[in-house]
Amino acid sequence: MIAKPLLKAAASWIAIAAFAAACATTPTQQAATAPAATPEAAQAFVDNAERELMARSEYEGRVAWVYSTNINYDTEWLLQRADAEGTQTRVRIASEAARYQGLNLSPETQRKLNMLRLGLTLPAPQREGAADELSQITTRLASIYSTGRIDYQGRQVTLDELETLMGTERNPARLQEMWTEWHDVATPMHDDYARMVEIANEGARDLGYENVAQMWLSKYDMPADDMEQEVERLWGQMQPFYEQLHCFVRNRLSANYGEAVQSRTGPIRADLLGNMWAQDWTALMPIVRPRGSAQTYDTTQLLTRAGYTPVTMTEAAERFYTSLGMEELPDTFWERSLLTRPRDRDVVCHASAWNVDNVEDLRVKQCIQINAEHFQTIHHELGHNFYQRAYNQQPFLFRDGAHDGFHEAIGDFIALNITPEYLVEIGLLRRNQVPSAAADTNLLLEQALGKISFLPFALAMDQWRWQVFDGRITPDQYNTAWWDLRERYQGIRPPVERSAAGFDPGAKYHIANNVPYLRYFLSYVLQFQFYEAACQQAGWEGPLHRCTVYGNREVGERFNRMLEMGSSQPWPDALEAFTGTRQMDGGSMVRYFQPLMTYMEEQNRGQDCGWD
Repeated sequence: MIAKPLLKAAASWIAIAAFAAACATTPTQQAATAPAATPEAAQAFVDNAERELMARSEYEGRVAWVYSTNINYDTEWLLQRADAEGTQTRVRIASEAARYQGLNLSPETQRKLNMLRLGLTLPAPQREGAADELSQITTRLASIYSTGRIDYQGRQVTLDELETLMGTERNPARLQEMWTEWHDVATPMHDDYARMVEIANEGARDLGYENVAQMWLSKYDMPADDMEQEVERLWGQMQPFYEQLHCFVRNRLSANYGEAVQSRTGPIRADLLGNMWAQDWTALMPIVRPRGSAQTYDTTQLLTRAGYTPVTMTEAAERFYTSLGMEELPDTFWERSLLTRPRDRDVVCHASAWNVDNVEDLRVKQCIQINAEHFQTIHHELGHNFYQRAYNQQPFLFRDGAHDGFHEAIGDFIALNITPEYLVEIGLLRRNQVPSAAADTNLLLEQALGKISFLPFALAMDQWRWQVFDGRITPDQYNTAWWDLRERYQGIRPPVERSAAGFDPGAKYHIANNVPYLRYFLSYVLQFQFYEAACQQAGWEGPLHRCTVYGNREVGERFNRMLEMGSSQPWPDALEAFTGTRQMDGGSMVRYFQPLMTYMEEQNRGQDCGWD
């Protein structure tokens, strides 16, 4: 049962006041003078910082939850205040952590000090007023996005409804209208974003980094330059697959809409790809399905016919994890989560998973619709929750993923198991409805439309931000450079000419809310590594893409051992604990999709693939 959000909000005000009082005087603030930089002082500093940050994290989590589930003037004010205070705290701690670099410390203490230095996404300078200004800007950017509406066909439409319409509408004029109106919502963000970059870069320099981009890339247990090269290496493994998929889809779109709408050469028109950001092309399956191919099933139809609701979809996802031997979610999860969009207020509908107290207060916030995409999404979000619970016995600073890509990969690995065999196991599909091997091209194509199409989008997202933060892209070039990168990596173009004064990047949640995106790219590599390793452990003998480990407790036991490590060890140790390998590798994804690659190469023979 879902608790009434307004009652939850009332309880949260009390919690906020209590935590604010608890955080008013903190251990690391009490020292009038800094102690000498000794190993003993470093250990005491880390212990105090950890206690302080755990208390602040819960306070901030409750404020953020109230804002995200009830956006108004007062909750914006609270969020700005909490963000500003939190940024000031973390900047102070990060700066002090730098004092203890170079000492002979235990590996655990040194790891924690490194985490404290890198604990901010957007660091504010220590000068007076900087954290307040940064918090006001970031809250405005987030609110513009989350409260955005467009006028469409004579009525006001929210983003979650637009996402559904973009996947089902086939009239190119209407697709262009929806796409253009939503991207225009972000235009007012431009100047705030430029100012935010100035402030955050100043803060990064205070912490010893050249800019925020270098800081973000330093969070992966290797030098920033090495990490950037690692990303390009991984992309190189999958780039040939994407180029074949792009060619295949472009030909089908041209045949469907005509050359006047979509040419058979050059970039693809972004609004035709079934997704507001052209990051997931799954909705194109009815257009690109091979002619005369064996029919698969429609998961959305199966869910609808079975009478699934947002709650029963969530319960089904939970049962996958418990089938691996994990504990059920606590009762408070069902009382405090938000699973449908309220009718009486604005909320942040972008799906997210929460552990508000960093122990057991697990929640999901998702405006669930009854369709295949949201069925996969809720499996993904619960992956965060079960990971959060698994490592909640670690010291506070280690209560996180081995790196941020791990956190995203966990639930996506589980979602890869949503195969015909799994749907039979949970009663959504009858055994006689399972497609034959002749339908595997369809099954793989549908996966590729969601997975392979995403990779260059993820790269373009953070390539743009890295170049904005390091100064290669200046504010007057924001929109132009955005589309240059989208064309370079994805081979797409906007449906209409975009103004250089616009801010189309802000039409994506993770730009407006300053969520680094490299984690998603890495997760798409890791999820296939996890999946292949799990299927090998389970003794699966059929095609990799048909495997499911639903109900396999031996896999679950080894999987959970990796989860319990949190970020206590460098990520190669965690990767090895489950997969037996220490390097991220796109080879598992290559093997998963190889039958489709062979098919697409045959279909594309003689075509002018690529884009200029």
